[in-house]
Amino acid sequence: MNQDWQIATDSLSQIKISSNPNNEPVSISGNAEKLRCIGVGTDAAVFQHNDLPAYAFKIYANDKSGKIKIEAEVYNILGSSPYFSTCYASNDHFLVLSYEEGITLFDCILQGIHISEQVVEDVEKARAYVREQGLNPRDIHLKNILLQNGRAKILDVSEYIKPGNDYRWEHLKKGYEEYYHLIDGKSVPFWLVETVRKWYNQWNKYSSSFEEFMNNVMKNTPFRR
Repeated sequence: MNQDWQIATDSLSQIKISSNPNNEPVSISGNAEKLRCIGVGTDAAVFQHNDLPAYAFKIYANDKSGKIKIEAEVYNILGSSPYFSTCYASNDHFLVLSYEEGITLFDCILQGIHISEQVVEDVEKARAYVREQGLNPRDIHLKNILLQNGRAKILDVSEYIKPGNDYRWEHLKKGYEEYYHLIDGKSVPFWLVETVRKWYNQWNKYSSSFEEFMNNVMKNTPFRR
């Protein structure tokens, strides 16, 4: 296996990732001249090295480093698939993944970029493929789905070994089917998307239905049917 990615090791060692409470994105400290951050999540941040554009380096927060081995194993089980990145290597600090061109569905909403039904169909097929490999497709949300040449590419497979259904994709799909037409082609302000995201994370799924949740969103935001 090609080991040219090791050129980035020194630069990556200068970056420190810290997790934050309440499922908020990680904080990044340190600086490396040839690295640029291309993604931030709640457990890790992803970087690209100027001299190695074919790779993406996913650095986990120190208290989340146990997920590195888990995610590498999930990628190994998934094998080669058009719906997921390739994992080339891993160590105690980061994962070495294929760099994937595209824009997240989260940014599509912000910029008013059309999300086609093909993307939804691709995610459904990807989830079926994951189950065929004996894994459990979880934690699929707007920031974990990339729009790539009109098709879906799914990022972050670290929770696929966990049991149970978090219903995040089911709710996204239902929201797409029933409400996406209200914002299709329109740029939605960041503050509004973040407000709905935080409401969703705080929503008690055991005390109300998704329909009730969406009714509350519709009443308290500028959306109109």
